[in-house]
Amino acid sequence: MGEPFRIQPGMPVGDYITYSITATRDVGAVSACKDVGCAAWRNGWETAVDEATDLGKSQAAYIRLKAGRTFTELHTAGMTVFRFTSGQRCFAEHRTKPDVLLKRGGDWRANLGTIRRFTNPMDWADDFREHQSRVNEQIEKG
Repeated sequence: MGEPFRIQPGMPVGDYITYSITATRDVGAVSACKDVGCAAWRNGWETAVDEATDLGKSQAAYIRLKAGRTFTELHTAGMTVFRFTSGQRCFAEHRTKPDVLLKRGGDWRANLGTIRRFTNPMDWADDFREHQSRVNEQIEKG
């Protein structure tokens, strides 16, 4: 496969800024419920345990004494239902593959170095949008 078709830029390489998103290696990172859009975090959830069993007793003891989460208890038909409020970490371990979000000097002809590495995709998008707005203003001015 040959080189991609590229229009020759009209300005020096140092006059350009490149925004990029690249995938990291195929390694998952532990992520917070809030960051992955976890439904339990967003809506709350229920966990039912059977305290007539040893497993259920230990699960209930963990929730009551060590989990550190806000809940209410309901007792029905031999089961204990723990109802957890929204906005708190669930019991699952979420794993994501984070992207690398960069703003760097230069264009495809030369990388003049990283200006900023973003950790939040919304910050990257906001910065890109602001940059595009400044470019549009300069174009309109002539």
